[in-house]
Amino acid sequence: MFTKDKLKLVKLPLNKILPNPSQPRKIFQEDELRSLAQSIIENGLLQPVTVRREGSIYYLIAGERRLRACKLAGLKEIPAILSDCEPEDSAVLALLENVQRRDLQMFEQANAILSLLREWQITQEEAARRLGMSQSYLANKVRLLKLSPEEQNEIIRNKLTERHARALLRVDDIELRQKILRAVIARGLNVAQTEELIAGALSPKEPVRKAKRTFVAKDIRLFINTIDHAVDAMKTAGIQAQTERKETEEYIECVVRIPKLSRVQV
Repeated sequence: MFTKDKLKLVKLPLNKILPNPSQPRKIFQEDELRSLAQSIIENGLLQPVTVRREGSIYYLIAGERRLRACKLAGLKEIPAILSDCEPEDSAVLALLENVQRRDLQMFEQANAILSLLREWQITQEEAARRLGMSQSYLANKVRLLKLSPEEQNEIIRNKLTERHARALLRVDDIELRQKILRAVIARGLNVAQTEELIAGALSPKEPVRKAKRTFVAKDIRLFINTIDHAVDAMKTAGIQAQTERKETEEYIECVVRIPKLSRVQV
């Protein structure tokens, strides 16, 4: 990171400052920028932006809203703090500034952290230490990216909270999760109601009991034919088996008599 003795205040042409390639914030509200531009016109820029230099070009580290508002206000130059820092530090500072000011929405924060993890090629634990965050806070942020881009857009567009988003992560089935999300939005459910809805959707359903099969006359004939075939097989083998069959309104009675002293033909 940079230290105070590496900082100095300069005045730079706006067209000499390029956006921070690691800027985590992707959405800038036009009405907020116009309001800030009007304030700058009336009161001047109260806080300079922070930049780093590469040759004759300056890259923004922090203050993109201020830079954009100054352009809207028609300024040609802007006060800037020139920092002697590395590109990696620039990415960290841009993220920290937005996180500390709560300028980023939840998914922008998550994407910014994930980008740093990939760029640094380090563990979440080490990244959390460098960013001054707890590992659990960092891990929970990154987990939000398991939601699809469409789900993320719906959550932001309908002003759902991060707790809503984390609750939805309990649902692995994408179709079910999207169905629950639509229900949450349609009913305007708070976090507790959302968690209750999800718990109900994930609770094990009562097992469906299989209906007992009712045998019909055709099934009975199959059993009787099986008995007849067995008796015929014994007769073929030389066993003089006999069958008697009696049928009433309530049942069919089959009796098979097999002589004990019968000799089997070889």
